[in-house]
Amino acid sequence: MRQKIVAGNWKMHKNAEETEDLLNELIDKIPTDLDQRVIVAPTFVNLSAAADHLEFTPIEVAAQNMHQAEGGAFTGEISAGMLESVGVRIVILGHSERRAYFHETDALLAAKVDTALKHEMEVIFCFGEELKDRHAGQHFNVVENQLKDGLFHLEASAWKNIILAYEPVWAIGTGETASPEQAQEMHEFIRDIIRKNYGNTVAEDVSILYGGSVKPENAAEIFSKPDVDGGLIGGAALKSDDFTKIVLAI
Repeated sequence: MRQKIVAGNWKMHKNAEETEDLLNELIDKIPTDLDQRVIVAPTFVNLSAAADHLEFTPIEVAAQNMHQAEGGAFTGEISAGMLESVGVRIVILGHSERRAYFHETDALLAAKVDTALKHEMEVIFCFGEELKDRHAGQHFNVVENQLKDGLFHLEASAWKNIILAYEPVWAIGTGETASPEQAQEMHEFIRDIIRKNYGNTVAEDVSILYGGSVKPENAAEIFSKPDVDGGLIGGAALKSDDFTKIVLAI
């Protein structure tokens, strides 16, 4: 049975002191008896401290990215083994900003997914169309191709470590949000694609998160849709009150 999940992607925000302050606020405000999972993804330099700080809390820690190689001459990159060594077992891959600014392709992301799964990490796999794709009526094709090229080489058994995050690029950091009906339409489409390729069990067990300007004001309506299993939260994850309200909106 699929899980309800709210994950906060902090992006390139919060220094060490600010990270500790925000974590302490979240520890104080987020109940410990939740059924839904709560994940935060601080910057690389604060991952180790965050993992230590949250060790005995229900809040989990994810990395925002990871290199596909086990090690080597890749200046500035971080390997799966390095993440494991500081207690991080979840990684976000394929975020639209990684795809756009760092030119990450579906083939590269497939390799990163393979490496993460080899290390038995969980992957939050991001994908979604740009505004031009939606205006051209190609949004379903774009999403299907990103899923197939990035994930459909996997065996069905690997999907137990996959969390999907649909993020319409036009709704990230813009203040624009897909309507709850648009989110449900795409999430249902995604689940149907998985069902056709992997069967009903995988399709019904995989969590599909929505990412794109989720706020306390719209979270409950978005999360109420039957195929929306939570959210990948950006800006609102940087404010403890807002993030807590979103967590409690499921």
